[in-house]
Amino acid sequence: MYLTRHETAGGPRWALDGGWLPASFTLDVLLQLPKAAVAGFLGAFPKGAAASGARLLAPVEPTQEVWAAGVTYLRSRDAREEESQVKDVYTRVYEAKRPELFFKAPGWRVVGHDTPIRVRADSAWNVPEPELALVINSAGEIVGHTVCNDVSSRDIEGDNPLYLPQAKVYNGSCAVGPGLHVGDTERLKDLTIALEITRGGRTAFTGETRTSQIKRSLDELAGYLYMELDFPAGTFLSTGTGIVATNWPSAPLPVKKAASSFSPPIGTVPGTGWRMDEPS
Repeated sequence: MYLTRHETAGGPRWALDGGWLPASFTLDVLLQLPKAAVAGFLGAFPKGAAASGARLLAPVEPTQEVWAAGVTYLRSRDAREEESQVKDVYTRVYEAKRPELFFKAPGWRVVGHDTPIRVRADSAWNVPEPELALVINSAGEIVGHTVCNDVSSRDIEGDNPLYLPQAKVYNGSCAVGPGLHVGDTERLKDLTIALEITRGGRTAFTGETRTSQIKRSLDELAGYLYMELDFPAGTFLSTGTGIVATNWPSAPLPVKKAASSFSPPIGTVPGTGWRMDEPS
């Protein structure tokens, strides 16, 4: 089952497998259900008219939140040690029992597929980070998945790990989509994620990883997020990056393209065009 959210004259509207759902349907309501009831709830809706041609929006309600996990791949730990002035902090969190979790964006700030994302004007090294994102219900159960582009300003975090909120959280720094896959969570354990960055028509970077290289189980990450936090409308958890674009500068060219693929396919990385605001 595949859920997408679209722009219409009457406001955002959801579709299931390409057909409109009732205008009253919200993801908030779906994610209040237990995991075992989700498929039956969606299956009870009659097939709606085709939603073709309607522009895709981020498949996140304004009331929901996107969180992210950090240093979940060995490659991420190594890269952050190389760039950081405080190197041992990343080894410690990679090896620790408790994972790194941080708030990424409220739903209303998340952009969707084929929508520009942003590069900070005060950062010289900005990277796309295509990541598997978990869709979690109010009870903390993983009920689906999507793709998150956890855009990051690597040089800002590299200066000091305490700058992470500035490196990770700003306008246009989080993209989710194109849609949500509901169910079939077993395949998430070993997905291939590939990334290609092009500048001026030329390939500037390529990289690949697999979700099987995530150090912690997906249920463990979700469990830590919900340990002392309630999410009555459900939430999204991006599971970290195993691809670090290390050999290309993000300035001075103002426009870049990043394309990624997941195999088996779950979608392309959302937020294809980058916009860099000039310093005032």
